[in-house]
Amino acid sequence: MISIIDIKTGNVANINKILNGTITLDPETIEKSDKIVFPGVGSLDYVNNIIKPVKNILLKKINDGTPYLGICLGLEVLYEKSDEGNTGGLSIFNGRIKRFSGIKTPHMGWNTVAIKRDSPLFNGIKDNSYFYFMHSYYREIDDNTVAETEYNINFSSAVNRSSVYAVQFHPEKSGENGIKLLKNFRDLL
Repeated sequence: MISIIDIKTGNVANINKILNGTITLDPETIEKSDKIVFPGVGSLDYVNNIIKPVKNILLKKINDGTPYLGICLGLEVLYEKSDEGNTGGLSIFNGRIKRFSGIKTPHMGWNTVAIKRDSPLFNGIKDNSYFYFMHSYYREIDDNTVAETEYNINFSSAVNRSSVYAVQFHPEKSGENGIKLLKNFRDLL
């Protein structure tokens, strides 16, 4: 069973159409999950408030190796700190999420994703394929980066370490490439 964390924003219904999961914030449902998807649009402070009742279960599941897919804010929440808000993230990865400066934000629309390392998320997806972005914050390229995108600077558009996967773009708005990526996650063993 795939639990899709219901943070009350974003396209959870469209993600669920592809994954056939359960949209939930129920601790018992998340505890029984085989996979977790954390989609999101909004601020880190907002999402931290929403996930308070399930934060410890999320951390336990991620640390126990349950496959996790973060989408946009679901990527940003993996890190320790952010330029946005006063609360930290889940601290699965070290580092800080930064705000774009000197350019128009949000970074919104289609952009290419350059695949830099193998990741099962991108099986069957061509390098430099287009995906849909909508964000004002980004993660610098780090050891977890598997794909990057250029928007005035190069930033991590996908990260992967062990069973933790996350993308800065919105696969649910990215046509066939996005559908393929979500199905790749669904089909992970």
